[in-house]
Amino acid sequence: MAAVPLVADFVTKEIALARFSPYDPVELLGGLLRLTLVFNPGAAFSIGTGMTWVFSLIVVAVIGYILWTAPRLRSAGWAVALGLILSGATGNFIDRIWRPNTRELSSSLVGPEAPGTLLDRLLSPPSPMYGHVVDWIQIPYWPVFNIADSAIVCGGVLAVLLAFRGINIDGTREADKTPSTPTRGDEA
Repeated sequence: MAAVPLVADFVTKEIALARFSPYDPVELLGGLLRLTLVFNPGAAFSIGTGMTWVFSLIVVAVIGYILWTAPRLRSAGWAVALGLILSGATGNFIDRIWRPNTRELSSSLVGPEAPGTLLDRLLSPPSPMYGHVVDWIQIPYWPVFNIADSAIVCGGVLAVLLAFRGINIDGTREADKTPSTPTRGDEA
């Protein structure tokens, strides 16, 4: 489940880096959608921009927990939810390891005229845990985001719905685990 969104995130970020410039957003659908290249050092809504390494450690913990939990998954819903969260967390973590940060970014590193290739970027990453996440999708009244962010949000919403419905990762329901009240004929 995690592979498809992870690959889609990586490919779309590479396209955004190759085609867009941070200084020249592209408007689509009458301004309803903008393709705006942004390098985000923080978390959602650019929270904690000076703490990139902290978010990197949190993401490592989340990825580790999901991988530790995966062998016990017996619920298709939880597999989808955790797969989406895993792909999004991994996609943004890859950015924190291999993408440039704004201190290293010049306008010549992105856009159609940018020198170098994907291999060049992969072989000359920033300091580990200090890269910035590539965001490129913008809708009105919402911060710029990417496919990985969308996967995390969709997986999180699905996880909340599954939890409210009482569905456990092993496929059982909370209602099935509660002991039933004995009826008059069951007492002995």
